[in-house]
Order: sequence, then structure tokens, then C-alpha cells
Amino acid sequence: MAAGAGWPAVCEKFRAARTLSAVESLKDPETEPYRSKYSARALLQEVKQLLSAAEEGGEAVLAVRRAVLEYELGVNHTDTEELSAGEEHLQRCTQLLEPHRLSPDCVSLYIQAQNNLGILWSQRDEIETAQTYLESAEALYNQYMKEDGNPPLDPSEHFMAEEEKLTDQERSKRFEKAYTHTLYYLAQVYQHLDMIEKAAQYCHTTLKRQLEYCGYYPVEWARNAATLSQYYLSKECFMEARHCLAAASVIFSQAGQVPSAEDADETEPDQQDLPERKGEIARCWIKYCLNLLQSARKLLEDNIGELDPDRQLELKAQRKKEEDEKEKGRKKAVLFGTSDICDSVLAMEEKVSSVYPLDFQEAREVFLVGQNYVQEAKEFFQVDGYVTDHIEIVQDHSALFKVLAFFEEDYERRCKMHKRRIDMLEPIYADLNPQYYLLICRQLQCELADTYYEMMDLKVAIGNRLEKLDSHTVKKINSLAQFAIKYYELFLDSLRNPDKVFPEKLEEDVLRPAMVAKFHIARLYGKLITSDSKKQLENMQTSLEYYTFLVDYCEKYPDAVPAIETELELSKEMVNLLPGSMERLRAKVSSFV
Repeated sequence: MAAGAGWPAVCEKFRAARTLSAVESLKDPETEPYRSKYSARALLQEVKQLLSAAEEGGEAVLAVRRAVLEYELGVNHTDTEELSAGEEHLQRCTQLLEPHRLSPDCVSLYIQAQNNLGILWSQRDEIETAQTYLESAEALYNQYMKEDGNPPLDPSEHFMAEEEKLTDQERSKRFEKAYTHTLYYLAQVYQHLDMIEKAAQYCHTTLKRQLEYCGYYPVEWARNAATLSQYYLSKECFMEARHCLAAASVIFSQAGQVPSAEDADETEPDQQDLPERKGEIARCWIKYCLNLLQSARKLLEDNIGELDPDRQLELKAQRKKEEDEKEKGRKKAVLFGTSDICDSVLAMEEKVSSVYPLDFQEAREVFLVGQNYVQEAKEFFQVDGYVTDHIEIVQDHSALFKVLAFFEEDYERRCKMHKRRIDMLEPIYADLNPQYYLLICRQLQCELADTYYEMMDLKVAIGNRLEKLDSHTVKKINSLAQFAIKYYELFLDSLRNPDKVFPEKLEEDVLRPAMVAKFHIARLYGKLITSDSKKQLENMQTSLEYYTFLVDYCEKYPDAVPAIETELELSKEMVNLLPGSMERLRAKVSSFV
């Protein structure tokens, strides 16, 4: 390498190569997407040629500088999808650094090379090999922090003049950022390997560190935090899930701001995605509210699915005793961000509870938050262009009404809530073409049928409190039952082959829904009210046929029994009882003739 004035020129070439890769490449035309990357590669090769042992510092300094160039070339080749060449350069980098990998001059570069080898092997779908490299980087960071702990040199400093070198604070920031990347990639690797709990733990740590070191993009950070909330929901850790979502909402509001100086040469993904990302976070909030209400229902319901008042009192007393201490202890482990962010997150959290709602008023508060997010999500996910997403949001809205109805003691008001579900689901179903949306059509058929069935049961319960059933109530009960039958039959018809023949053996995914539909139709025919004895006998006969179908099917296919044990037992009882009831009714009719 040329001495004196030559070294600054080499450093300048190195800097120019990095600028081409990080900044200019973003402006490359679609026809030449790697133009700047190739130009950067040529400059790096020139710098490599200029290096020689003649420069002061000797072989050790030269080895590290060569390693830096091998690293840059490795990343460059990986970015241009030349993975084999990228791997060769990255491996040469780690080989050059191996003897000194724990020294402050080398440790950051070594960790970054291991990170990039992890990414490279992930791109090849060799996830376990990627895991090895990333866990090695994690172990090296921990060992270095334990044995030394001083801020190590950033790789770029090996091509800087002394007066340009970074401060210890900046070195530490960059080193911690590299380690945060290690944890981020490990979280994804563990996700791929179905190590879900470990993936969530690493994701949470990554998010905390990104906030701590101001190294994040608001939209990406918010999306990852919202995704993590869904893991906590699956574990019924509602306080943690709420914290993730509150943090996601707060950080998302920063979108468009550059979080830190070192990221100034990078850009957040396209701003036109903001409405979609906002909609996605809203959908995660909907799931939070829905899951909290559904979990509370499971705790409170008795063996017939109604609210158990004794259990309610017991849980209220227990909650008063436990909740303050529980929250204090768990909060420390999950808190995100610096004090100013924490204040905003806590204010966001106060808008919705993270403890199980135990009565209608508490459930309604959670419901209303969920309903607000339904409207927010629908602003982006509209029917025109996002059919499936829009319908899923409407189904979640319906599910919110369904679970709120559980907490409502007044049957008439409960009926009105279910009517709201009908009003939102029927128009969507009517507009769907089963040829393209068969699965969604089936879901909606079953949900509409179940909702009408529930309303019919409620109207029967209301009628039972009257001294005498009036004609309006009778008409209403029959109408609801007929609508429920209609939708159950539509679902069952969707299972028929093109020749309209019902399958002899049902597929596993439709076995329970089909059998429950048959069982409910049998029960519905038994609930139809008529003063015409002939019509009543016809209804009883139809009811018997449906109950018989269940019994005969399970005798023929015993492996179906576990899926419908309760319905089967009741069907067997009805198959035994109905013929006698029908005989008595026939005798009664004939005695009047």
C-alpha cells in the first residue's frame, strides 16, 4: 500500500464503496437493480489490491483490514443473490479473525460476520445451520461483555484516520445494535423451528433493546410488537399482550421520523403502507378484546353455558385480593422503552383492562374498545379489494357481540345483540359466490344458523315465562327456527357432490360441523309450534330421521364418536323416545276422528 498520502485515498475509496452500497443502491433503476452494488464491489477489490504489509501496524493490523474487506465483499455478494461467493468471503473473514475474535479490534466484526452467515443459511432454508452461527455470535457477545466489556471498535474504523475514530458512546451503540440484530435473527430462526416460546422471548428482548438504543423503524417495530401480542394472547397473558399492543400503537404514531443517526442512510419501508399497517394493529387489538372476553366467559360459565353467579362472586373476591401484587411483579419483566415512551404506553393501557371482565358493565367496556378497532380496521380492509380480510373483521365483530350477550341477563336485550350479528353477516353472505369463497360461505352458513338457533332458544325461554304463549311469540319462534334450519341445510348441501349426493363418509374437517348441523335441525323440528296435529307428526318424523342419521352414522363409523359424544347420547335418547310420543299423538288424533 502507498504510504503517506496513499492511505487517506484508500480510506476514501472504502467509504465511497459503502456509500454506493447503502445509499446510491436505493436509487438504482429496476432494469439494473444491482448497478451500485457492482460498482461498490469493484472499489472494494481495488482497496484489497492496495493493502500490503508495508503499512505500519504489521500483520495483525493487515489481517483485520483484510477481514473487513472480506466481510464487505461477503455482504455485497449476498445482497446480489450470489450466496456461494458471499459465503466464501464471510468464511474468509471469520478465519482471519478467529485467533483474535475476543479482542476489542475484532469482536464486533466477527459477530456481524456470524450474523450474516446466519442470514445466508436462512436464505438457503438451512435453518439449523443458521441457528449454529447465530448462537455462536450470541455466545461471543456474552463472553466478551463478561471478560472485557469495553466498547469495541466498529469495523468501519479500520479504514479511518485517527482523528475520525468514533467515541466510546458511538462504538457501544453500534456494538449493541449488532447484538440486537443477532437476537432478532435468532427470534426468526426459533420461529421457523417451532420453538415458539423461545422465539417470543427473543422477540421481546429485541424490541426492548431496539427502543433502548433507538435503533428501530417505528412501523416495523410496531408491527413486530403487535405480532408478539398474539403469542401472549395464545398463552392468556393479557397484561403482556396489552402492553405490546399499547407500545405498538404509541411507536406507530412516530412513523415518518428517523429514529437514530446511524439509520439516517436507511429508509423505512414505503410510507404508502401506513394505512394497511394501522389496520393490522387494529386487528390485533380486536383479537385482544375478543380473547379477553372469551376467556372470561370460559371461567364464568356453568355446564349449560350460562353465567354462574356463585363463580362470579368467587372470582370477584379473588381478583380484589390478587391483582395489584400480580401486576406489580409481572410489569418489571415486560416494560418497554424509556420513561417518556413508558408514560404514553401506560396512558394507552389505561383505555382497556387486562383483567377478566366479570360482569356486563366490565365486559361492555372491553367490547366497546374492540368495536372501535373494528371500525378502524375496516377503514383500510374494505370489501372492495380485501374480501377475505373484511369478512374476518366482520366475523370478529359478530363474535364480540356473541360473547357480550353471554354477560347480559335480560333475554330480550340478548336477542337484540344476536340480531345485530344477523344484520352484519347476512348481507355479506348474500354477496358471496360459493364457487370462489366456499370455505367462507360455509363458515357464514354455520354462524348464521347458530345465531338464529340461539335467538330461537331465547324466545322459547321468554315464552316459558308467560302464562300463555301469544300468537306473536309463536310466530317469532317458528320464524327463527325456520331460518336456522335454512342455513344449516345450506351448509349440508354445500357438502354434496355435483350430483347432489351427500357423502357417505365425511371428511374430518367437516365431520363435527355437519353432525352438529344434523343434530340442531332435529331439535329445531321438535321446537316448531303448530296446532295442526298432522303437521306436528310430520315435524316429529323429520326430527326422528335426523337423530337416526347421527346414530346410524356412528355405528357405521365408530371413529366419529369422540367428535360428537354429547350429541350422540342425546340422539340415542330421542331415537328411543320419539316413536312412543308419535304413537301417543296418533292415538290422540284418531280418538278425535
